[in-house]
Amino acid sequence: MTEPAVPARADQQPFPAPRIDPKLLEILVCPVTRGPLEYDAARQELVSRSAKLAYPIRDGIPIMLPEEARRLDD
Repeated sequence: MTEPAVPARADQQPFPAPRIDPKLLEILVCPVTRGPLEYDAARQELVSRSAKLAYPIRDGIPIMLPEEARRLDD
């Protein structure tokens, strides 16, 4: 019998969230402010506090387009 493709509980992920290379995080900057980014592993986002934007990471690739970013609430 094969394992189910879905996790046992809704809050579990079938695979661990991918990690971002620390060296990549050192060189990436916010395209709006040119400021530093913080990695949010739980949401798979790169967060720019100065621009109040969170850039998604899809399939391990940061999407650094302001129009794709999620606005952060104050």
